[in-house]
Amino acid sequence: MNSRKVLIAMIFCFAFISASAQVKVYKGNSTYSSDVICTLRGDKVYKGNSSYSSDVLCRIDDNKVYRGNSSYSSDILYTVRKRKVYKGSSSYSSDVLFNIKDGKLYDGNSSYSSDIFANKRGLKVYKNNSSYSSDVDFTLSGDVTIEQFVAIWYAVKYCW
Repeated sequence: MNSRKVLIAMIFCFAFISASAQVKVYKGNSTYSSDVICTLRGDKVYKGNSSYSSDVLCRIDDNKVYRGNSSYSSDILYTVRKRKVYKGSSSYSSDVLFNIKDGKLYDGNSSYSSDIFANKRGLKVYKNNSSYSSDVDFTLSGDVTIEQFVAIWYAVKYCW
């Protein structure tokens, strides 16, 4: 009976830690707090180090990324399905904005190396197919899901 209580307590603690986990996104190769572009907290991406609801740049719900703190279907920016990122709530192949394969972001449905516009190696996101430290676009402080990465990509590219 005692071990059951301990197990339940551990599950609640893990759920709380997971829910409060955050990932900072830094400019370029930096990890200085003054270089924080945005912060992922749970299912929301906030401007800079903020945690105010008015500073939510986008939010993630299931496989969709919404503008700001919205949950309206008209505010769906992206839908992520099978490593493909679609415009809005679309699932048409003609609406694929980019696809992610082996850490590389390809334009549209392409898989040609000439169509790579970014790549993620570890916690660093590089421009094009580069691996040079001078080409680091942004740095993450922790691992993220594909949906979270797409939300961060939006925040970095369109909100900063």
